[in-house]
Amino acid sequence: MRQAMTLGAVVALLSGCGDSEPPRAGGATTIDDRTSLAFAQPAPNLTPEQLTLHRVGDSAFAAVFVPGMAPVNPGLGPLYNNTSCNGCHLRNGRGMPVMGTGPQRTQLLVRVSLPSGTLNHPNGAVPVPGLGIQIADQAVYGYTPEASVALSWEESSGTYGDGAAFSLRSPRIQITPSDGSSLPPDLLTSLRLPPPVFGLGLLEAVPTSTLRAMEDPNDKNGDGISGRLNEVWDVQAQALAPGRFGLKANSPNLLQQSAEAYVNDMGVTNPLFPEPDGTHDLSRTTLEAAAFYAQSLGVPARTALDNADVQEGEKLFRSAGCESCHRETLETGDHPLPELAHERIHPYTDLLLHDMGPGLADGRPDGVADGNEWRTAPLWGVGLTQTVLPYAGYLHDGRARTLEEAILWHGGEAERSRERFRAMSAPDREALVKFLGSL
Repeated sequence: MRQAMTLGAVVALLSGCGDSEPPRAGGATTIDDRTSLAFAQPAPNLTPEQLTLHRVGDSAFAAVFVPGMAPVNPGLGPLYNNTSCNGCHLRNGRGMPVMGTGPQRTQLLVRVSLPSGTLNHPNGAVPVPGLGIQIADQAVYGYTPEASVALSWEESSGTYGDGAAFSLRSPRIQITPSDGSSLPPDLLTSLRLPPPVFGLGLLEAVPTSTLRAMEDPNDKNGDGISGRLNEVWDVQAQALAPGRFGLKANSPNLLQQSAEAYVNDMGVTNPLFPEPDGTHDLSRTTLEAAAFYAQSLGVPARTALDNADVQEGEKLFRSAGCESCHRETLETGDHPLPELAHERIHPYTDLLLHDMGPGLADGRPDGVADGNEWRTAPLWGVGLTQTVLPYAGYLHDGRARTLEEAILWHGGEAERSRERFRAMSAPDREALVKFLGSL
Protein backbone atom coordinates (compact mmCIF):
# COMPACT_ATOMS: atom_id res chain seq x y z
CA MET A 1 0.00 0.00 0.00
CA ARG A 2 1.38 3.40 -0.94
CA GLN A 3 2.05 5.74 1.94
CA ALA A 4 0.70 9.25 2.38
CA MET A 5 3.06 12.20 2.17
CA THR A 6 4.57 13.58 5.36
CA LEU A 7 2.77 16.36 7.22
CA GLY A 8 5.64 18.73 6.47
CA ALA A 9 5.31 18.15 2.75
CA VAL A 10 1.58 18.72 2.93
CA VAL A 11 2.03 21.99 4.82
CA ALA A 12 4.63 23.16 2.33
CA LEU A 13 2.39 22.39 -0.59
CA LEU A 14 -0.66 24.03 0.93
CA SER A 15 1.10 27.22 1.94
CA GLY A 16 -0.03 30.33 0.09
CA CYS A 17 1.50 30.99 -3.30
CA GLY A 18 2.14 34.60 -4.22
CA ASP A 19 2.59 35.94 -7.71
CA SER A 20 6.33 35.25 -7.49
CA GLU A 21 5.76 31.56 -6.88
CA PRO A 22 6.13 29.20 -9.88
CA PRO A 23 2.88 27.76 -11.22
CA ARG A 24 1.84 24.52 -9.52
CA ALA A 25 0.97 21.99 -12.20
CA GLY A 26 -2.02 20.56 -10.37
CA GLY A 27 -2.85 23.47 -8.10
CA ALA A 28 -3.31 22.23 -4.53
CA THR A 29 -3.03 18.62 -5.75
CA THR A 30 0.61 19.14 -6.81
CA ILE A 31 3.27 16.87 -5.33
CA ASP A 32 7.04 17.40 -5.24
CA ASP A 33 8.09 13.99 -6.50
CA ARG A 34 10.24 13.30 -9.58
CA THR A 35 10.95 9.64 -8.81
CA SER A 36 9.69 6.47 -10.48
CA LEU A 37 6.65 6.65 -8.18
CA ALA A 38 5.76 10.23 -9.11
CA PHE A 39 2.49 9.21 -10.78
CA ALA A 40 1.38 7.03 -7.87
CA GLN A 41 1.03 9.51 -5.01
CA PRO A 42 -2.26 10.74 -3.53
CA ALA A 43 -3.09 14.41 -3.82
CA PRO A 44 -1.73 16.14 -0.70
CA ASN A 45 -4.95 18.07 -0.03
CA LEU A 46 -7.12 14.99 0.62
CA THR A 47 -8.88 14.72 3.96
CA PRO A 48 -8.11 11.67 6.14
CA GLU A 49 -11.40 10.10 5.04
CA GLN A 50 -10.61 10.73 1.38
CA LEU A 51 -7.13 9.34 1.81
CA THR A 52 -8.63 6.14 3.21
CA LEU A 53 -10.91 5.84 0.17
CA HIS A 54 -7.94 6.58 -2.09
CA ARG A 55 -6.10 3.63 -0.55
CA VAL A 56 -9.13 1.40 -1.08
CA GLY A 57 -9.14 2.50 -4.71
CA ASP A 58 -5.40 1.88 -4.93
CA SER A 59 -6.03 -1.72 -3.86
CA ALA A 60 -8.79 -2.06 -6.46
CA PHE A 61 -6.50 -0.64 -9.15
CA ALA A 62 -3.78 -3.15 -8.26
CA ALA A 63 -6.11 -6.15 -7.80
CA VAL A 64 -5.32 -9.11 -10.06
CA PHE A 65 -8.51 -10.78 -11.25
CA VAL A 66 -8.90 -14.53 -11.54
CA PRO A 67 -11.47 -16.63 -13.40
CA GLY A 68 -14.52 -18.30 -11.97
CA MET A 69 -16.16 -17.72 -8.61
CA ALA A 70 -13.00 -17.31 -6.54
CA PRO A 71 -13.45 -15.71 -3.10
CA VAL A 72 -11.17 -12.79 -4.03
CA ASN A 73 -11.30 -10.78 -7.28
CA PRO A 74 -13.38 -13.22 -9.35
CA GLY A 75 -14.71 -12.61 -12.84
CA LEU A 76 -11.70 -12.48 -15.15
CA GLY A 77 -12.56 -13.13 -18.77
CA PRO A 78 -13.16 -15.61 -20.09
CA LEU A 79 -11.62 -13.41 -22.80
CA TYR A 80 -9.41 -10.49 -21.84
CA ASN A 81 -6.26 -8.45 -22.49
CA ASN A 82 -4.81 -8.10 -19.01
CA THR A 83 -5.58 -9.17 -15.45
CA SER A 84 -5.44 -5.84 -13.59
CA CYS A 85 -5.52 -2.08 -14.09
CA ASN A 86 -1.85 -1.95 -13.10
CA GLY A 87 -1.09 -4.55 -15.75
CA CYS A 88 -1.58 -1.93 -18.45
CA HIS A 89 -0.96 1.29 -16.49
CA LEU A 90 2.37 0.31 -14.93
CA ARG A 91 3.11 2.70 -12.05
CA ASN A 92 0.16 4.71 -13.37
CA GLY A 93 2.11 5.83 -16.43
CA ARG A 94 2.17 5.07 -20.11
CA GLY A 95 2.55 1.44 -21.07
CA MET A 96 5.23 -0.21 -23.14
CA PRO A 97 4.40 -0.99 -26.79
CA VAL A 98 4.41 -4.77 -26.36
CA MET A 99 1.97 -7.56 -27.09
CA GLY A 100 1.93 -11.23 -26.17
CA THR A 101 1.60 -13.71 -23.33
CA GLY A 102 4.99 -13.31 -21.62
CA PRO A 103 5.72 -11.70 -18.24
CA GLN A 104 4.91 -8.22 -19.59
CA ARG A 105 1.70 -9.43 -21.22
CA THR A 106 -0.24 -7.23 -23.62
CA GLN A 107 -0.10 -3.51 -22.93
CA LEU A 108 -1.24 -2.39 -26.35
CA LEU A 109 -4.89 -2.80 -27.29
CA VAL A 110 -6.42 -3.22 -30.73
CA ARG A 111 -9.83 -1.61 -31.21
CA VAL A 112 -11.78 -2.89 -34.22
CA SER A 113 -15.01 -2.06 -36.02
CA LEU A 114 -16.69 -2.06 -39.41
CA PRO A 115 -17.35 1.06 -41.50
CA SER A 116 -21.09 0.41 -41.76
CA GLY A 117 -23.78 -1.55 -39.97
CA THR A 118 -25.67 -1.39 -36.69
CA LEU A 119 -23.99 0.75 -34.03
CA ASN A 120 -23.62 -0.70 -30.53
CA HIS A 121 -25.05 2.61 -29.20
CA PRO A 122 -25.56 6.16 -30.52
CA ASN A 123 -22.27 7.57 -31.87
CA GLY A 124 -20.79 4.15 -31.13
CA ALA A 125 -18.97 1.61 -33.26
CA VAL A 126 -20.13 -1.21 -35.51
CA PRO A 127 -18.95 -4.43 -33.81
CA VAL A 128 -17.10 -7.05 -35.84
CA PRO A 129 -18.74 -10.51 -35.75
CA GLY A 130 -16.62 -12.76 -33.56
CA LEU A 131 -14.41 -9.89 -32.36
CA GLY A 132 -16.68 -7.15 -31.03
CA ILE A 133 -14.97 -3.76 -30.76
CA GLN A 134 -11.70 -4.84 -29.11
CA ILE A 135 -9.60 -7.91 -29.76
CA ALA A 136 -9.20 -10.13 -26.70
CA ASP A 137 -5.86 -11.84 -27.25
CA GLN A 138 -5.86 -13.69 -23.91
CA ALA A 139 -8.23 -16.31 -22.48
CA VAL A 140 -8.69 -18.25 -19.26
CA TYR A 141 -8.10 -21.99 -19.17
CA GLY A 142 -10.59 -23.87 -21.33
CA TYR A 143 -11.22 -20.94 -23.68
CA THR A 144 -9.51 -19.71 -26.83
CA PRO A 145 -8.52 -16.08 -27.43
CA GLU A 146 -10.39 -14.31 -30.20
CA ALA A 147 -7.18 -13.77 -32.13
CA SER A 148 -3.45 -13.33 -31.85
CA VAL A 149 -1.81 -10.04 -32.77
CA ALA A 150 1.76 -9.86 -34.03
CA LEU A 151 3.47 -6.48 -33.77
CA SER A 152 6.37 -5.32 -35.92
CA TRP A 153 7.93 -1.96 -36.70
CA GLU A 154 8.86 -0.23 -39.94
CA GLU A 155 11.58 2.42 -39.89
CA SER A 156 11.67 5.54 -42.04
CA SER A 157 14.31 8.25 -42.18
CA GLY A 158 14.31 12.02 -42.43
CA THR A 159 16.49 15.05 -41.87
CA TYR A 160 16.31 18.24 -39.86
CA GLY A 161 16.77 21.59 -41.54
CA ASP A 162 20.45 21.58 -40.56
CA GLY A 163 21.01 18.21 -42.24
CA ALA A 164 21.03 16.07 -39.09
CA ALA A 165 19.37 12.72 -39.66
CA PHE A 166 16.55 11.15 -37.68
CA SER A 167 14.63 7.88 -37.86
CA LEU A 168 10.98 7.25 -37.09
CA ARG A 169 9.16 3.95 -36.67
CA SER A 170 5.55 3.04 -37.35
CA PRO A 171 3.73 -0.09 -36.16
CA ARG A 172 2.46 -2.93 -38.30
CA ILE A 173 0.05 -5.48 -36.86
CA GLN A 174 -1.02 -8.86 -38.15
CA ILE A 175 -4.27 -10.22 -36.71
CA THR A 176 -4.85 -13.96 -36.89
CA PRO A 177 -8.29 -15.18 -35.75
CA SER A 178 -8.00 -18.25 -33.53
CA ASP A 179 -10.77 -20.09 -35.39
CA GLY A 180 -8.98 -19.83 -38.72
CA SER A 181 -11.58 -17.51 -40.23
CA SER A 182 -10.74 -14.62 -42.51
CA LEU A 183 -10.93 -11.04 -41.37
CA PRO A 184 -13.48 -8.76 -43.06
CA PRO A 185 -11.80 -6.94 -45.95
CA ASP A 186 -13.13 -3.61 -44.66
CA LEU A 187 -11.97 -4.16 -41.06
CA LEU A 188 -11.01 -0.94 -39.25
CA THR A 189 -8.30 -1.20 -36.59
CA SER A 190 -6.78 1.15 -34.04
CA LEU A 191 -3.67 0.27 -32.03
CA ARG A 192 -3.69 2.04 -28.65
CA LEU A 193 -1.29 2.40 -25.74
CA PRO A 194 -2.64 3.07 -22.23
CA PRO A 195 -2.17 6.73 -21.21
CA PRO A 196 -1.18 7.93 -17.70
CA VAL A 197 -3.90 8.07 -15.06
CA PHE A 198 -2.80 10.91 -12.73
CA GLY A 199 -4.48 14.32 -12.83
CA LEU A 200 -7.66 12.95 -14.39
CA GLY A 201 -9.94 14.26 -11.66
CA LEU A 202 -8.80 17.80 -12.39
CA LEU A 203 -9.50 17.35 -16.10
CA GLU A 204 -12.94 16.01 -15.20
CA ALA A 205 -13.52 19.19 -13.18
CA VAL A 206 -12.85 21.60 -16.07
CA PRO A 207 -16.25 23.05 -16.99
CA THR A 208 -17.73 21.93 -20.29
CA SER A 209 -18.32 25.62 -21.06
CA THR A 210 -14.55 26.18 -20.95
CA LEU A 211 -13.99 23.40 -23.47
CA ARG A 212 -16.81 24.65 -25.69
CA ALA A 213 -15.26 28.11 -25.70
CA MET A 214 -12.02 26.66 -27.12
CA GLU A 215 -13.77 24.81 -29.96
CA ASP A 216 -13.31 26.13 -33.48
CA PRO A 217 -14.40 23.22 -35.70
CA ASN A 218 -14.54 25.32 -38.87
CA ASP A 219 -11.39 27.34 -38.09
CA LYS A 220 -13.27 30.63 -38.18
CA ASN A 221 -10.24 32.51 -36.83
CA GLY A 222 -8.02 31.17 -39.62
CA ASP A 223 -5.17 29.98 -37.40
CA GLY A 224 -5.14 26.48 -38.88
CA ILE A 225 -6.41 24.91 -35.65
CA SER A 226 -9.93 23.47 -35.65
CA GLY A 227 -10.40 21.63 -32.37
CA ARG A 228 -13.74 20.16 -31.36
CA LEU A 229 -15.19 18.05 -28.57
CA ASN A 230 -16.06 14.43 -29.12
CA GLU A 231 -19.69 13.49 -28.44
CA VAL A 232 -20.01 10.04 -26.89
CA TRP A 233 -22.64 7.88 -25.22
CA ASP A 234 -23.05 8.38 -21.48
CA VAL A 235 -24.28 5.03 -20.20
CA GLN A 236 -25.74 6.36 -16.97
CA ALA A 237 -27.46 9.38 -18.51
CA GLN A 238 -28.52 7.40 -21.59
CA ALA A 239 -27.64 10.43 -23.67
CA LEU A 240 -24.79 11.88 -25.69
CA ALA A 241 -22.21 13.85 -23.70
CA PRO A 242 -18.85 15.55 -24.35
CA GLY A 243 -15.96 13.10 -24.34
CA ARG A 244 -12.91 13.88 -22.20
CA PHE A 245 -10.99 10.68 -21.50
CA GLY A 246 -9.24 8.18 -23.71
CA LEU A 247 -6.99 8.75 -26.69
CA LYS A 248 -9.90 9.93 -28.82
CA ALA A 249 -11.84 11.44 -25.91
CA ASN A 250 -14.20 8.49 -26.14
CA SER A 251 -15.35 8.41 -22.48
CA PRO A 252 -17.44 11.15 -20.81
CA ASN A 253 -16.34 10.67 -17.20
CA LEU A 254 -13.99 8.65 -15.02
CA LEU A 255 -16.61 6.28 -13.65
CA GLN A 256 -17.58 5.18 -17.14
CA GLN A 257 -13.99 5.03 -18.31
CA SER A 258 -13.16 2.77 -15.37
CA ALA A 259 -16.18 0.57 -16.10
CA GLU A 260 -15.25 0.32 -19.78
CA ALA A 261 -11.72 -0.76 -18.88
CA TYR A 262 -12.98 -3.45 -16.52
CA VAL A 263 -15.33 -5.00 -19.06
CA ASN A 264 -13.30 -4.51 -22.27
CA ASP A 265 -9.76 -5.10 -20.99
CA MET A 266 -10.39 -7.68 -18.26
CA GLY A 267 -13.78 -9.12 -19.10
CA VAL A 268 -15.03 -8.06 -15.66
CA THR A 269 -18.70 -7.10 -15.77
CA ASN A 270 -19.85 -4.25 -13.56
CA PRO A 271 -22.92 -2.11 -12.76
CA LEU A 272 -22.50 0.02 -15.89
CA PHE A 273 -21.81 -2.97 -18.15
CA PRO A 274 -23.55 -5.99 -16.59
CA GLU A 275 -24.35 -9.47 -17.85
CA PRO A 276 -27.53 -9.80 -19.95
CA ASP A 277 -29.42 -10.88 -16.83
CA GLY A 278 -28.27 -7.79 -14.92
CA THR A 279 -25.74 -9.52 -12.68
CA HIS A 280 -22.12 -8.40 -12.56
CA ASP A 281 -18.72 -9.44 -11.20
CA LEU A 282 -17.68 -6.09 -9.70
CA SER A 283 -19.57 -4.22 -7.00
CA ARG A 284 -20.48 -0.58 -7.46
CA THR A 285 -18.48 0.22 -4.33
CA THR A 286 -15.31 -1.18 -5.89
CA LEU A 287 -15.97 0.50 -9.23
CA GLU A 288 -16.46 3.86 -7.53
CA ALA A 289 -13.32 3.35 -5.44
CA ALA A 290 -11.26 2.67 -8.57
CA ALA A 291 -12.63 5.81 -10.21
CA PHE A 292 -11.96 7.83 -7.05
CA TYR A 293 -8.36 6.61 -7.07
CA ALA A 294 -7.88 8.02 -10.57
CA GLN A 295 -9.57 11.27 -9.52
CA SER A 296 -7.45 11.77 -6.42
CA LEU A 297 -3.90 11.12 -7.63
CA GLY A 298 -1.49 14.02 -7.28
CA VAL A 299 0.19 15.82 -10.17
CA PRO A 300 4.01 16.02 -10.19
CA ALA A 301 5.48 19.51 -9.95
CA ARG A 302 7.65 20.91 -12.72
CA THR A 303 11.40 20.96 -12.25
CA ALA A 304 14.40 23.01 -13.43
CA LEU A 305 12.36 26.20 -13.62
CA ASP A 306 15.50 28.33 -13.28
CA ASN A 307 17.44 26.46 -15.97
CA ALA A 308 18.27 28.78 -18.87
CA ASP A 309 17.80 26.07 -21.50
CA VAL A 310 14.40 25.14 -20.06
CA GLN A 311 13.33 28.78 -20.06
CA GLU A 312 14.46 29.20 -23.67
CA GLY A 313 12.73 25.93 -24.60
CA GLU A 314 9.47 27.21 -23.15
CA LYS A 315 9.70 30.30 -25.36
CA LEU A 316 10.39 28.11 -28.39
CA PHE A 317 7.45 25.86 -27.49
CA ARG A 318 5.18 28.89 -27.63
CA SER A 319 6.73 30.46 -30.73
CA ALA A 320 6.39 27.17 -32.60
CA GLY A 321 2.65 27.29 -31.95
CA CYS A 322 2.53 24.18 -29.77
CA GLU A 323 0.37 25.95 -27.18
CA SER A 324 -2.42 26.38 -29.73
CA CYS A 325 -3.52 22.86 -28.77
CA HIS A 326 -1.40 22.09 -25.72
CA ARG A 327 -3.03 24.87 -23.66
CA GLU A 328 -0.90 25.48 -20.60
CA THR A 329 -3.50 26.75 -18.17
CA LEU A 330 -7.08 25.76 -17.38
CA GLU A 331 -9.29 26.38 -14.37
CA THR A 332 -11.51 23.79 -12.78
CA GLY A 333 -15.09 24.43 -11.74
CA ASP A 334 -17.40 22.61 -9.38
CA HIS A 335 -16.78 18.91 -8.76
CA PRO A 336 -18.19 16.30 -6.35
CA LEU A 337 -14.69 16.10 -4.86
CA PRO A 338 -14.26 19.63 -3.46
CA GLU A 339 -10.47 19.31 -3.38
CA LEU A 340 -10.49 19.38 -7.19
CA ALA A 341 -12.77 22.39 -7.52
CA HIS A 342 -11.72 25.91 -8.55
CA GLU A 343 -8.05 25.14 -9.06
CA ARG A 344 -5.73 26.83 -11.56
CA ILE A 345 -3.93 23.97 -13.30
CA HIS A 346 -1.32 23.58 -16.02
CA PRO A 347 -2.02 20.37 -17.96
CA TYR A 348 -0.98 21.55 -21.45
CA THR A 349 -4.11 20.28 -23.18
CA ASP A 350 -7.42 21.57 -24.50
CA LEU A 351 -9.05 18.10 -24.34
CA LEU A 352 -10.26 18.67 -27.91
CA LEU A 353 -9.99 16.53 -31.02
CA HIS A 354 -7.56 17.66 -33.70
CA ASP A 355 -6.65 16.36 -37.14
CA MET A 356 -3.12 15.02 -36.69
CA GLY A 357 -2.53 14.15 -40.33
CA PRO A 358 -2.21 10.90 -42.27
CA GLY A 359 0.94 9.74 -40.50
CA LEU A 360 -0.87 9.25 -37.19
CA ALA A 361 -4.30 8.41 -38.63
CA ASP A 362 -5.88 5.08 -37.77
CA GLY A 363 -8.80 5.48 -40.18
CA ARG A 364 -11.27 4.36 -37.50
CA PRO A 365 -14.06 6.68 -36.28
CA ASP A 366 -14.76 6.87 -32.55
CA GLY A 367 -17.78 8.91 -31.51
CA VAL A 368 -17.71 11.92 -33.81
CA ALA A 369 -13.91 11.68 -34.03
CA ASP A 370 -12.81 10.69 -37.50
CA GLY A 371 -9.85 8.52 -38.40
CA ASN A 372 -7.43 11.46 -38.46
CA GLU A 373 -8.43 12.98 -35.13
CA TRP A 374 -6.93 12.48 -31.68
CA ARG A 375 -7.48 14.24 -28.39
CA THR A 376 -4.69 16.60 -27.35
CA ALA A 377 -2.60 14.62 -24.88
CA PRO A 378 -1.87 16.43 -21.59
CA LEU A 379 1.85 17.15 -21.28
CA TRP A 380 2.09 17.54 -17.51
CA GLY A 381 4.43 14.83 -16.24
CA VAL A 382 5.63 13.93 -19.75
CA GLY A 383 9.23 14.51 -18.68
CA LEU A 384 8.86 11.69 -16.15
CA THR A 385 7.50 9.14 -18.62
CA GLN A 386 10.67 7.06 -18.89
CA THR A 387 11.67 7.68 -15.29
CA VAL A 388 8.46 5.94 -14.27
CA LEU A 389 8.87 3.20 -16.90
CA PRO A 390 12.14 3.18 -18.87
CA TYR A 391 10.78 1.64 -22.08
CA ALA A 392 7.45 3.44 -22.20
CA GLY A 393 6.43 4.84 -25.56
CA TYR A 394 4.94 8.15 -26.61
CA LEU A 395 1.91 8.93 -28.80
CA HIS A 396 -1.28 6.89 -29.04
CA ASP A 397 0.42 3.64 -30.04
CA GLY A 398 3.85 3.99 -28.45
CA ARG A 399 5.64 4.41 -31.76
CA ALA A 400 7.73 7.36 -30.57
CA ARG A 401 10.77 6.31 -28.54
CA THR A 402 11.74 9.87 -27.63
CA LEU A 403 10.06 13.24 -27.29
CA GLU A 404 11.81 14.37 -30.47
CA GLU A 405 10.20 11.51 -32.39
CA ALA A 406 6.81 12.36 -30.92
CA ILE A 407 7.11 15.94 -32.20
CA LEU A 408 8.26 14.79 -35.63
CA TRP A 409 5.18 12.59 -36.05
CA HIS A 410 2.85 15.57 -35.69
CA GLY A 411 0.98 16.44 -38.88
CA GLY A 412 -2.34 17.87 -39.95
CA GLU A 413 -3.16 20.86 -37.77
CA ALA A 414 0.23 20.47 -36.06
CA GLU A 415 2.30 20.28 -39.25
CA ARG A 416 3.30 23.94 -39.10
CA SER A 417 4.57 23.52 -35.53
CA ARG A 418 6.44 20.35 -36.48
CA GLU A 419 8.14 22.10 -39.37
CA ARG A 420 9.18 24.98 -37.13
CA PHE A 421 10.76 22.44 -34.79
CA ARG A 422 12.44 20.62 -37.67
CA ALA A 423 13.90 23.91 -38.91
CA MET A 424 15.36 24.87 -35.53
CA SER A 425 19.06 24.69 -34.79
CA ALA A 426 20.24 21.70 -32.77
CA PRO A 427 20.66 23.80 -29.58
CA ASP A 428 17.12 25.15 -29.96
CA ARG A 429 15.69 21.67 -30.52
CA GLU A 430 17.52 20.46 -27.43
CA ALA A 431 16.20 23.39 -25.40
CA LEU A 432 12.60 22.72 -26.42
CA VAL A 433 12.95 19.05 -25.47
CA LYS A 434 14.53 20.06 -22.14
CA PHE A 435 11.48 22.19 -21.48
CA LEU A 436 9.22 19.20 -22.12
CA GLY A 437 11.45 17.18 -19.82
CA SER A 438 10.83 19.71 -17.05
CA LEU A 439 7.08 19.15 -17.13
